[in-house]
Amino acid sequence: MHKTKHIIWFLLGTVLAVAFDQWTKWMAVLHLSDNPPFVLWDGVFELHYSTNDGAAWGMLSGRQGFFFLVAVVVAALVAYTLYKMPTDKKYLPLEICMMLILSGALGNMVDRVSQGYVVDFLYFKLINFPIFNVADCYVTIATALLLILLFFRYSEEDLAFFSWKKKGA
Repeated sequence: MHKTKHIIWFLLGTVLAVAFDQWTKWMAVLHLSDNPPFVLWDGVFELHYSTNDGAAWGMLSGRQGFFFLVAVVVAALVAYTLYKMPTDKKYLPLEICMMLILSGALGNMVDRVSQGYVVDFLYFKLINFPIFNVADCYVTIATALLLILLFFRYSEEDLAFFSWKKKGA
């Protein structure tokens, strides 16, 4: 596939993933705010509206500039990697991971810029895990998959395109 088409599909996937994240947050605001949690599995999992101006467990609360900077750095790294990466089908899993990580960063950045906080609503009550959202799922799942791919799927030669060194150096 031509590089331009490849990038267009990547951007389309990113826009759709961010749109889905924003839609789920909008649904949470409409149906969960000012209401008790919606229990899906008693004592295990529920939809529980919450806002968070920090990261997990409220860490770095109020540091919106920091989170914006992180999202910009993530976007720059993804853009650089996408630009350098061959369009071979064997890199599709890596590309999907990057798309999901970027989508998660952008989805939460939209909230932080527009509202000053992130809407969360997914709560694993059984282990008292921090309440999270779809964008957080994108980042967590894609990062775990990315680590698996880097350790078990791709060789050093497969990832040579990402090297800062010039060929022959």
